[in-house]
Amino acid sequence: MALNYIWIAFFIIAFVIGLVKLIFFGDTAVFKLMVDGLFDSTKSSIMDIALPLIGTMAFWLGIMNIGEKAGAIRFLSRIVGPFFSRLFPEIPKNHPATGQMMMNFSANLLGLDNAATPLGLKAMGSLQELNPQKETASNAQIMFLVLHTSGLTLLPISIIAQRAILGAKDPSDIFIPCIIATYVATLAGMLICAFWQKINLWDRVVIAWLLGLSTFIGLIVWYFTVYLSKEQISEVSKVVSNVMLLFIPVLFIWGALRKKVNVFETFIEGAKGGFETSVKIIPYLVAMLAGISVFRYSGALGFLVDGFKWVFVYLGSDTRFTDALPVAFLKPLTGSGARAMMLESMRTFGPDSFVGRLSCIFNGSADTTFYIVALYFGSVGIKKSRYAITAGLLADLVGVIAAIFVGYLFFG
Repeated sequence: MALNYIWIAFFIIAFVIGLVKLIFFGDTAVFKLMVDGLFDSTKSSIMDIALPLIGTMAFWLGIMNIGEKAGAIRFLSRIVGPFFSRLFPEIPKNHPATGQMMMNFSANLLGLDNAATPLGLKAMGSLQELNPQKETASNAQIMFLVLHTSGLTLLPISIIAQRAILGAKDPSDIFIPCIIATYVATLAGMLICAFWQKINLWDRVVIAWLLGLSTFIGLIVWYFTVYLSKEQISEVSKVVSNVMLLFIPVLFIWGALRKKVNVFETFIEGAKGGFETSVKIIPYLVAMLAGISVFRYSGALGFLVDGFKWVFVYLGSDTRFTDALPVAFLKPLTGSGARAMMLESMRTFGPDSFVGRLSCIFNGSADTTFYIVALYFGSVGIKKSRYAITAGLLADLVGVIAAIFVGYLFFG
């Protein structure tokens, strides 16, 4: 399993770099830094992620159960069925997994991270029920995971808010570049998985849906840029996301009432699974975050960035983008680390600098691939991820390249 070798590499590379720093550079603090980071990450994986996730999981799994009894998930499955049946040929027609995946993608689109994770775990559980080899990821699970890790988001609310806090003249100026970069990454993820799984993307239904989605996103970008001021973009993003976060539960509850479902009992029945799922993923979270922590605090990323800078200096290219690369390298590993590095870049270079803006685009153009693989596959007991990590990282790479291009296009 790829994740096995990657996890081993985190520790071995970190230890070797630590020895090099200690022996050749006299850095006596490097191992303490790695050990402190190791204990902090293992504590954080429980106290800051797993335990808070229990409440969120319980709530959204309860709401999803209401939605299923109300017929909302089945309704969504019928709408996206023609498209998803081409992308996910292993899933039977009108299966609940289709609607659950659509709910997850919708939550991601709106930047509703708290809702997206429980909805995604629920969808992964339904896909696992269809999986004939319980310890090996199916094609449908890999396609879903890669589309999820590409991080397609229309409303990068948290990034805009952090830019405003740090005094950016126009906090929302990264809005369109983020959408473009993350959309390119999502399309790349779809193409990569389709190539691997031999899915025909030239099907008329697939092309029609992709053109429709592209047009929809294009119209949103056009409306935001033509009809809204820069201040209104940030405000509308926040309002829309919060309204949708409450609208979904209310809509499901209303639908269940119409069908005379015992809403409260249905909610409790679904919420019970929140605790079980959250406890099940704890070992996977601890393992992945511990490995990422020692790799990060060893300084390996610093050597990687310096190597890239040297190459582009040698080629005579502009190297400004390399100062933002730590965010791109950290994003597949750890969301909190990438966010911290983004904030550090804005503090160091300024929120309105090229590096500060590109750091924000990098942070908004992908998701935490390794964390999501460990979380989602761990929740259903999958041990063999096949090509999931490779496909996810290739999509991330395309997103990074797209982010660099749009960064220079808009702010270079």
